Amino acid sequence: RIKEIDRVARIHRDPFEPVLTVLDAPSPVGEYRRITEEILRRMPDENHHPRSAAEAVRAFLLLRIGLHTGLRQKNLRELLLCKRGDLPTAERRLEDMKRGELRWSARDQGWEILIPAVAFKNANSSFFGAKPFRLVLPDLGRLYEMIEAWVDRHRARLIGSAADSGTFFVKIAKMTSTNAAYSQNSFYEAWRTAIQRYGIYNPWTGKGVIAGLLPHGPHNVRDVLATHILKQTGSYEQASYAIQDTPEMVAQHYGR
Repeated sequence: RIKEIDRVARIHRDPFEPVLTVLDAPSPVGEYRRITEEILRRMPDENHHPRSAAEAVRAFLLLRIGLHTGLRQKNLRELLLCKRGDLPTAERRLEDMKRGELRWSARDQGWEILIPAVAFKNANSSFFGAKPFRLVLPDLGRLYEMIEAWVDRHRARLIGSAADSGTFFVKIAKMTSTNAAYSQNSFYEAWRTAIQRYGIYNPWTGKGVIAGLLPHGPHNVRDVLATHILKQTGSYEQASYAIQDTPEMVAQHYGR
């Protein structure tokens, strides 16, 4: 029966639809990065609007780190922060927590992301080979400047009097929620809000940079990254490295 159903089943929802205009561009990552440039262009003055500035920096880092890493929502949301000069969390401890960490690497003189293989949805994939995922973020387009500003000032402003969750990304703690950590829904909403505010072109206000873009969540950034690398290299293998997956999975899902 299942085989018979598979033969006639149709997928009615196109997961690529919200970012189709980006995927059709010659350089999807370059096109998507225009959103982060728009955030910088419209950055509020933090002396007059500290909370708005903190939210804009968070939106910038969400999209940029999402683009550089191609991580799934859960891994990005649960990423811990180790401030420069602090002792990084031991790899064994990260494995126990099934979480990654953003820390300063003295060896590479850069911010690195280290995530144990067990933290990934496809932990048993041949991609990992039981080794952790490690990436030193490139210091491009004011990324390091924004990370430092976020860690030094903006992050604490959003947390306020709430308990620090230890995660890199935090939401504004309100009277009703004393925990600054994101949930799956609130993280999706934060991403979607950033896209609506800075990404979707509004012909009436002239704000936003990409006409035809639709509201979407963090998962679509994986489509953008995989499609970009397929367009540049034509290699499923290269694209699979970018989103921590296997070439077969990329060919099946992202190889549009």
